[in-house]
Amino acid sequence: MIEVLFLAFALSMDAFAVSIGLGVKGKGFNKSLAFKSALLFGFFQGFMPLVGYLASVGVGTFIEAFDHWIAFVLLSLIGGKMLYESFGENTEEEISIVTNKVLLILAIATSIDAMAAGFTLSLLRLDPYLSMLIIAVVTFIFSYIGNFIGTKGGAFLEDKAEKIGGIVLIGIGLKILIEHTLLS
Repeated sequence: MIEVLFLAFALSMDAFAVSIGLGVKGKGFNKSLAFKSALLFGFFQGFMPLVGYLASVGVGTFIEAFDHWIAFVLLSLIGGKMLYESFGENTEEEISIVTNKVLLILAIATSIDAMAAGFTLSLLRLDPYLSMLIIAVVTFIFSYIGNFIGTKGGAFLEDKAEKIGGIVLIGIGLKILIEHTLLS
C-alpha cells in the first residue's frame, strides 16, 4: 500500500506544479478555480493509470519475462522527463487566460505520464481501482493546495515539486527492477 502512496505523490507533482503556476497568475485565491483545476487534475491523474494498467493486462503474458525492465524504463523516462522539465520554463507562463478548455488541456497533458505509470500497477501487485482512487484523491489535494500556495507567492516550489516527483518515480522503477531481478 505504501507503494501506491509514493506513486500517487510522485504522479501528483506535475499537477501540483501547474496548480502553483495557476495560483501565481491569479490576483488572490480563487476557490472556484482551485476546485475546478483540482477536480480535473485529480480525475485525469486517477483515470490514466487505469488505462495503462488495463493495457498492461492485455499484453501481460507476452512480456512477463521482461516486464520489470519495461516498468523500470518507463518510470525512469517519466521521472527523467519531470527532472528535465523542472529546469525549463513553465507552461503556465504562456497562458494568458485560464478557461475551462485550458484547464482540461492542462489536466490531460499532466496525466499522460500517469498512463505509462499505470503499467506498473500489476508489477507492484496493487489493486488498480483502489490505486486509481488514491491517486485521484492525492492529486486533488495537492492541486488545490498548490493553487493556494501559488497565490501566496510560492512560485519557487514549482520546479522543486517536479524534481521530487521525478526522483520518486525513478526510485519506484529501481525498486521494481531490484525486486524482480535480484530478489526472485
